[in-house]
Amino acid sequence: MSKFKRILTNGRVIMLIICVVLALLAINPQPWADGAMIKSVTKDSAASFAGIENVKGNAQPLSRERVTALNGQPIHTVADYYALTNAFEINQTVQITTTVRTYTLQVKPNIKTTILNETETKEIITLVNGTNVTSTITIPKTKQEILGHLDIGLTVDEAPTTNLRKGLDLQGGTRVILKPAEPVPPETMALLVDSLTQRLNVFGLSDIVVTTVSGIGEEELILIEIAGASPQEVTTLVQQQGKFEASIANATVFRGGSNDVTYVCRTAECSGLDPNRGCQNTPSGWLCFFGFEIALSAEAAQRQADITRTLEIVGTGTDRYLSAPLDLYLDDELVRSLSIGASLKGQAQTSIQISGTGSGVSQQDAMNNMFTEMKTLQTILVTGSLPVKLDLVKIDTISPVLGSAFINNALLLAGLSTLAVAIILTAVYRKLRIAIPIILTAVFEITIVLGIASLIHWNLDLASIAGIIIAIGTGVNDQIIITDEALRKETTGANSMKERIKRAFSVVFAAYFTNMAAMIALWFFGAGLLKGFAVTTIIAVTAGVLITRPAYAAIVNLLIEE
Repeated sequence: MSKFKRILTNGRVIMLIICVVLALLAINPQPWADGAMIKSVTKDSAASFAGIENVKGNAQPLSRERVTALNGQPIHTVADYYALTNAFEINQTVQITTTVRTYTLQVKPNIKTTILNETETKEIITLVNGTNVTSTITIPKTKQEILGHLDIGLTVDEAPTTNLRKGLDLQGGTRVILKPAEPVPPETMALLVDSLTQRLNVFGLSDIVVTTVSGIGEEELILIEIAGASPQEVTTLVQQQGKFEASIANATVFRGGSNDVTYVCRTAECSGLDPNRGCQNTPSGWLCFFGFEIALSAEAAQRQADITRTLEIVGTGTDRYLSAPLDLYLDDELVRSLSIGASLKGQAQTSIQISGTGSGVSQQDAMNNMFTEMKTLQTILVTGSLPVKLDLVKIDTISPVLGSAFINNALLLAGLSTLAVAIILTAVYRKLRIAIPIILTAVFEITIVLGIASLIHWNLDLASIAGIIIAIGTGVNDQIIITDEALRKETTGANSMKERIKRAFSVVFAAYFTNMAAMIALWFFGAGLLKGFAVTTIIAVTAGVLITRPAYAAIVNLLIEE
């Protein structure tokens, strides 16, 4: 059997090949993909009314909807898209063909709505015990102005060619660092993160990262990264404490905060899977029911009784509800509509049960979706208004053009580094059969790391790329140690090939654990914006030690044996 066949049938090499193939499947390179990828859909826009939905945050880049034609004319690039949309006329009917389906919409002028500091009151008349009772609600005044250009409500970007996610440094956008105006405990900080994420999702912004950062001995801060958003709209969204309101038949029942909602259950004792309904198998899949309790103030409970007293009861049996739902609004945006049980009609109940469902193809999927829906709803009820005011520490805007330059420079640096390493290895060992496997192993290691990044939906930024470069340099160094030990002339006793490779790996593992200790410390105690560096370095070094280094040792062993 030739050396080449022996290499390919080696168990460690087979493991390396399998990992590389799986990584390529995860990355799924498609250089032929074209069109304009939909990044976000503006609320209440023509595109939104036509049925085009916002991108889900966990969707793989290649699975995202792309515009492929406008009125039958093909779209290959973002430039093609804007060349056609800039020629739109008001009230023109447009057919948008995407990778999902064809939508029909009507072009509307781009209207800017500004919320004024002034407010106005509206009267609500309800029937209570046969008597008309007039109540008033206060709403902010708004001003609308028509901008000079037309808008269908789509923000697009170049079509992705892989499932690799580009971070803010590479695709452009806005980075905001916020600080609570007063010291807060860890549970309040977690509540702030959940609330900000929910608020940004409500406003239709995609590619959002909301997390906390801190250094040793420093206070914890909140980091928000949003691709494609302007500093003005991000600042407006995250610095306002916001408001949460629940209404029935357009009349406000209660508002978020301790004045109206005195308690929201988030523990297993009074929230979770509904014990009376559980999960049910339906013709279209599984359906799981959840429920949790909230407590209202006496005033809010009385408002609910007054408003629901005049509503009709619909449905039969156990599925009897009032004719109007309970609508939940976050910053004047409708986020949920819940059915109201018939037993609450005209009752001033301070303790009420909030219920909902989660669906899925399997029971486990339905259960997971149910818990996600319940947590989202609990977060809305608890954090419609942020628990504490946030101060702006820093805001950075990165241009997409600058991000493109970063990518080009990184690719150029990678190519030059690979060439330099290849030249040095060839000059030192004077054998291409030694230099080529080292270079190929480094390429395979990069492929595996990028595949793992695609699987875990990790955003690659400049810090991540730096981590990959550092890890590859460490890998080449480890391979040189293995090669030097394998090329030693001693062939007997403790200096046999097996012993020499074992001695090389003792050095490799010592370096690995040293790197891991440093990266874990960086991740937990001082990572901040360098978390990507720590994560990618840990992934790359671990993949190298467990997969690529053993495979390279087997290859070297077979190549230089007598």
